[in-house]
Amino acid sequence: MKNFLDDNFLLPNKSAERLYHDYARQMPIIDYHCHLPPDQIAQDIRFENLTQIWLYGDHYKWRALRANGVNEAYITGDKSDFEKFEKWADTVPYTLRNPLYHWTHLELQRYFGVHDILNPSSAKRIYDDCTAQLQTPEFSVRSLLTKMNVETVGTTDDPLDNLEYHQQIKQDGFSVKTLPAYRPDKAMNADDIEALNVYINKLEQVVNNSIEDYDTYLQALKSRHDYFAENGCCLSDHGLEHIYAEDYTEEEIRSIFKKIRTNHPLLPLEILKFKSAMLFEFALWDHEKGWVQQYHLGALRNNNARAFRTIGPDTGFDSIGDFSQAKALSRFLNKLDSEDRLAKTIVYNLNPVDNEMMAAMIGNFNDGSVAGKVQFGSAWWFNDQKDGMTRQINALSNMGLLSRMVGMLTDSRSFMSFPRHEYFRRLLCSILGDDMEKGELPADFEWTGKIVQDICYNNAKGYFSF
Repeated sequence: MKNFLDDNFLLPNKSAERLYHDYARQMPIIDYHCHLPPDQIAQDIRFENLTQIWLYGDHYKWRALRANGVNEAYITGDKSDFEKFEKWADTVPYTLRNPLYHWTHLELQRYFGVHDILNPSSAKRIYDDCTAQLQTPEFSVRSLLTKMNVETVGTTDDPLDNLEYHQQIKQDGFSVKTLPAYRPDKAMNADDIEALNVYINKLEQVVNNSIEDYDTYLQALKSRHDYFAENGCCLSDHGLEHIYAEDYTEEEIRSIFKKIRTNHPLLPLEILKFKSAMLFEFALWDHEKGWVQQYHLGALRNNNARAFRTIGPDTGFDSIGDFSQAKALSRFLNKLDSEDRLAKTIVYNLNPVDNEMMAAMIGNFNDGSVAGKVQFGSAWWFNDQKDGMTRQINALSNMGLLSRMVGMLTDSRSFMSFPRHEYFRRLLCSILGDDMEKGELPADFEWTGKIVQDICYNNAKGYFSF
């Protein structure tokens, strides 16, 4: 029987162990998509206690707490930080076989050197130990990033953001590059005309120009795209239920925009056409600047209306959607490719049913200009666990070139999520090592080890030109 979370965790044989320890382990981390708050990096904050760094904002843990019968007062409510931690310690033993069980103990080990199992009897000791460590300079957020060998962080930012914290981080000369990503989802949300008009009014203030029509709207958003580029941005990101690729004319979109600004209700087809036009324009700007564009597809958000009213979005009430993805994604990528204006692109699916479709789709638009130009992104959100990562790796291996994958990301709001890169690397080495042990791959550690290092770091380094 193997020991829990020992040095060879998830590594089933000697080949996997060698690939991980000799090749993967030491590679720096490029976390090109996450939701870390740049203000906390700029201010190099230290968290007051373990609850604040570990449980605040982590809707993965919040979902587990609710499933375990914990009252909301101990999750997002007004109970004390230690009371909230106690409820998490009560819950952890019940997360067996959920990835949270692995992540929880990996994070305690890697950040704090704590090898105890978290449960009610160990809770107070672990809380006090970790909280004491958090008071030291070695546990400021910048120190945590360097501790995890992070080289680059890509945050997720609205076009309205002035990027002052990114500027401060750069001016400070912090060794970890912290770069913004252009996330214009709110700018195309024609489902909610009232909210969209509020957004447009704010955009007017940011660009200091009136937005009178669709053309001036595009000009304003393009000026923000330019501003992001001036501040080191080289990625965009879109979180969508599915790609929008309806046919439209410019005159139709101008007319739809007038209806938006005069608060006239839109027909369902008009909403789709507006979103399609906006998405296409964003993609053209990305290509013009040589950016990488990312499309996160398939989330069904804010399912619990009561929770949305009382707690708000991004609090653990989103789920996997079963949207049709292939046809619109093909139309969208094909339209850009037909004009030779398809930027480097990463597509992520939330529904694992779409794995093989996504892995096959990217092959339609890889044109030989860049290795891995169109990428099947790493297992995302509900899929970033042992089974989901394995299925994503296998689908990409079967349909395309795993060797050209740009690796893992955290997609997290927590500074304690970077062991997810280790988790991915161990699984990758497990899969390749198992193939070597079975004779399905040659025992060429020099070459396979190089591929491992490429997937962990080198491919991303070249792809994003960080």
